[in-house]
Amino acid sequence: METDESARRKALLRELLEVEDRAMWSAQGQFEQAKEWQRLNLWLGSLAASSAAVSGALVLASSGFDIVGGVLALFAAGGGAVLTVVNASQRATVASAAANAYLEIQNAARRARLVDAPWADVETSRPLLEGLTERMDEQNRSAEPISPRAYRRARRNIKAGGQTTTPNGADTDA
Repeated sequence: METDESARRKALLRELLEVEDRAMWSAQGQFEQAKEWQRLNLWLGSLAASSAAVSGALVLASSGFDIVGGVLALFAAGGGAVLTVVNASQRATVASAAANAYLEIQNAARRARLVDAPWADVETSRPLLEGLTERMDEQNRSAEPISPRAYRRARRNIKAGGQTTTPNGADTDA
């Protein structure tokens, strides 16, 4: 028969694994979201800059392409306006910072689960779990939600071994 202490330790280890798993998914999702914002920033910025350059060349060439040059100039201005409003560069930075914060929580939960909690007194480990869940809750409150596409990419990356775990959640490298 399982002792009360043994049952509590198993529950603690399961909860640490849950925090670790949630942090892994959140980190991967935020990394994928950051990539989306970086791609959008690069794509829109390149398009706007190219349009501005071509429109300037067409207008200055006096080759009868003034209207096309004007339309491209308007397109370049619109692209610049969208970049300013969307602020993709800043959003990519924020998503990367959130992802790194989730990775810190994931790593701390894994160390607690594998190194500290199995041998420490349950009463000593309980505040460690509380601290990790508080960090996770705070990070969840401050992180921007990810897009469905970023979630799908994160799921694909995790399932492909982007963050390697065994079916029971233990790290394969451990």
